[in-house]
Amino acid sequence: MSRYDAIQSGTFCNRRAMMITLEDCIGLCGLTEEEVLALAEHEHLSEICATALAQYLLSQDQGSEKVRDMIVDDIRQAQRSGDKQHVLALLHVLHHFLKKHPEATPSQHPWSEQR
Repeated sequence: MSRYDAIQSGTFCNRRAMMITLEDCIGLCGLTEEEVLALAEHEHLSEICATALAQYLLSQDQGSEKVRDMIVDDIRQAQRSGDKQHVLALLHVLHHFLKKHPEATPSQHPWSEQR
């Protein structure tokens, strides 16, 4: 039984205490590692705290839109600082997030507007 299966089922092998890892938290929160890192960057949180925030937001009405907006804010910040590689990486994160969470796709793309 994998650690993920043990956590999900509430059973633990050989009655040993198991430590949950960052990888486990990422697997349980509903976002990819890159998406979690974008939230951590935006909110100035550790990665583990960002997984908790992600899980919470994705369980809320319009939570996926809030996650999208955080990624868009990160993109804008990277644009302002002239970090083209980070902009490109975050655009890939946004693209993947919107494919996985189509409910967060706006009818217009506000991230294309200059602010």
